Amino acid sequence: MADGTKDADTTQRDPLAGVRWIHGSPPGGPADPKVQVVHVDDDTFILRQSKDLNYEGPFLYLLCGTERAILLDTGAVAGGGVRQTVDSLLRDRERDTPGYQLVVAHTHGHGDHVAGDGDFAGRPDTTVVGHELGDVQAYFGFTSWPGQVLVFDLGGRRLEITGSPGHQDAAITVYDERTGFLLTGDTVYPGRLYVRDMAAFTASLDRLAEFTATRRVSHVLGCHIEMTTRPDRDYPIGCRYQPDEPPLQLSLARLLAVRDAARQVQDKPGVHKFGDFAIYNGPCVPAMLREIARGLAGRARRKVTLLIKPAAGGVVSG
Repeated sequence: MADGTKDADTTQRDPLAGVRWIHGSPPGGPADPKVQVVHVDDDTFILRQSKDLNYEGPFLYLLCGTERAILLDTGAVAGGGVRQTVDSLLRDRERDTPGYQLVVAHTHGHGDHVAGDGDFAGRPDTTVVGHELGDVQAYFGFTSWPGQVLVFDLGGRRLEITGSPGHQDAAITVYDERTGFLLTGDTVYPGRLYVRDMAAFTASLDRLAEFTATRRVSHVLGCHIEMTTRPDRDYPIGCRYQPDEPPLQLSLARLLAVRDAARQVQDKPGVHKFGDFAIYNGPCVPAMLREIARGLAGRARRKVTLLIKPAAGGVVSG
């Protein structure tokens, strides 16, 4: 596990300002650690799983209260260091509060967010919430999906959870009133927003816009970074090294921009680019094949580089 690098002055204003996330290793290494941890405060942790383990490089969120903690997502790789990292972060709480609970839940049920679930099987005082829609509804107590807003109390820390399908049927969004974080999973993030159900996606964004109108939102935080800092330029599917990433955190204005963009293209299947994000409305098979081809070409160049310049220290994924 590794701490994020931050500029001391900007950290005093914003705990995420100046954070440099691990973003994969260059050809020849050295490799990134399995998991990077950014301590937002004593009770709030953002984890990024290494792109050296899996190109998705997902972000995970651990929020702690006095009685229990919730971990949102378990990463893209089983045995990918998430369990060990979480155990380390919770060790003092569990020692000081016998029976301290951990809830392992998911922003949504895709494989790059649930692959590490099995690592938490049998962990004491731990509940792993299933990632099918019925599992999510039953555990959190949804009786009116997806528009219902439920309170989930961690003990002195109040979260609000609502459904946000469109990318995936069981997707949720979590609002933490303490930090002002709006955790949007794969619904909103700086990357390719894959929309399976555009009507549901647009309705989810409309509800989130209404929800956030009456709450303090400091940051909108998703689960990936796929864009570069150049407008409309993304990293291809399968990319293992992303040195020119923009920040993870987005403003509330960007959430509203995604909502407006979704409305604009809701009747237009295909890929639509909006500078710092893109909406993939429907399967978009030709565009996906192009992205995969770009990624394969990049991996081929990486292997050629490694043949010319053998890896020096650390294991580097191709």
